[in-house]
Parts: sequence; structure tokens; C-alpha cells
Amino acid sequence: MKKQLPQGSEIHFLTKPSFAFLLDQNPYLDKLLLLHPNLGETLSDIKQQTYDYIVDLHNNLRTLNIKSRTGIPSFAFDKLNFKKFLLTAFHLNRLPSIHIVDRYFNTIKSLGIMNDGDGLDYFSPASVDHLLTENQLLNHEFITMAIGGQHATKRMPINKLSEIIDKTRYKVVLLGGKEDTMTGNALFEKHQDKVINFVGRLSVHESAGAVDRSRLLVTHDTGMMHIAAALKKPVMAIWGNTVPDFGMTPYYGNERVPTFNFEVDGLRCRPCSKLGYSKCPKGHFNCMNLQDTTRIADKINSF
Repeated sequence: MKKQLPQGSEIHFLTKPSFAFLLDQNPYLDKLLLLHPNLGETLSDIKQQTYDYIVDLHNNLRTLNIKSRTGIPSFAFDKLNFKKFLLTAFHLNRLPSIHIVDRYFNTIKSLGIMNDGDGLDYFSPASVDHLLTENQLLNHEFITMAIGGQHATKRMPINKLSEIIDKTRYKVVLLGGKEDTMTGNALFEKHQDKVINFVGRLSVHESAGAVDRSRLLVTHDTGMMHIAAALKKPVMAIWGNTVPDFGMTPYYGNERVPTFNFEVDGLRCRPCSKLGYSKCPKGHFNCMNLQDTTRIADKINSF
């Protein structure tokens, strides 16, 4: 977007403080604004600037409040919530066959901004060479596996993850947050000869550095999946209660990078949510329990 705007144009980005580290090294942003707990302070920050437009990619109550109270002309992303509701509640798929990235670009098409086809950007992945050296991986092929997920219904049960590890021929570097520590430790205890456990030990940038060094990423529907796509790494994406039809698959632009989506087809209960749940609403969790781990491992091994 920055490259296509008139010379001298500025782009300021408003985000939560917890996400600032993902954007503070982005050379295409001129200023980073952080949301305050008090919305009035955020509004004050915005009003101190002279904005021509607001591009609202969240389109929620908070951003509606911001737009109405600042009076700045705006463009709002169409979240297609009703069509998502039809898919999750009645399994009627009326969603367009278009990636969410392209839908974001449609939001600002009246500004003459076009998709350049270069895919996603990710800045400042940290070096993990010292960790790879310590674990004798620096000059060897390995895969990364992101074992977490924001909601339990997006995460494979530990026994299924273990089956994939057992069947793949690669060394496996486990990635995840501190909340995934118990799972990471259990997988390491069972596969000590094959697993390097970085779960809970790395920052997001460091995890990105590990993915960048790896052969490919095995992941659930997670943010690391999109970081891997930005780094142009192959992705094996395992889908539970969410579906690729929501338009949030790994996005590479015009570059051809192998990516594979693994789903359990034919489940009438799926997708049950556009986000996820703390447990399967039906109790059986077949969207993950019926995943074919041999098929997943065979596809990994084909690399």
C-alpha cells in the first residue's frame, strides 16, 4: 500500500500494545498508535493527527465508535458475518472463493490500491542459530511443529501429534507458548531421540527464526501459519473446527510455495464456529480425532 500512495503520504497503524512488536520494524509504517485502556485517550491521539482516511479492517463496535467520534472519512472491511453464520449454523456456504487478503484489498480499491502479488511481509525474525547449534541442527534438515492454538478445538490431541512425530523421518522442533508447555514436555518425553522442545522458550520472532530455518511448518490454524507464509515456507495446515473456506489459509501472493490443508471431510458438525471453543460441543471431537496422521506424515516425508 505504501508504495502505491502518492509520494509524501503517511500510513499510521493503530493496534493493541501486545501486538506492537509485530509492527514496530515495518518500514512501510510511518507511525504506530497503541490502543489505551481508556478509549478517550486513543481518540485524543487520533485527533492530534490530520488524517484523510481511516481504513477499518476490524469493523467492530470499538472501531465504529472511533469513526463516529472523529468524523474522519473511512473505509470498512466487510467481515461477511452473516455468511459465516450461515456456514457455522446451517452449513450453507455462501462465502466467496477469495482469500481474506484480497478482501482486505477490496476495502481500499477506491483509493487505487492494488494487490502487488508479493504476498505477506514479516520483519525481524530473530536468529536462533545458537540454539540450533546447541541441538546439532544448524546444518541438518528439520521441520517445525506449532502445537498450540488459541482455542482447544483448533488443537490436535497429544496422541495425534505424537503419531505424526513417530511417522515422520525428520527431526521435529516443537514451537508454542508457555500455555503449551505441558504438551511440549510430554511429546519430548516420548520422542527424545526425535524432538527438540522449544515450547515456551522462544519469543514470536525467535519462533519465526526457527520456522525460517526449517524445511516446513506443521501447524494448526494459527498465527504462526501466516508468519510461515510470509517467510515463504511450505505449510502443512491441520484444520479442526475451522475451515479453509473462511479464507484464511496460508497466503503467498503470486509465488508458488507448496502448502497442504488437512481436514476431516463429511462431518455435518463442521465448522462449528468461526473461532473455536474450549471443548468440542458434540463431545466426540472427530474433526481432530479422525485426522489421518499417516497421510499427513507421508506428505511431510515427501519433502
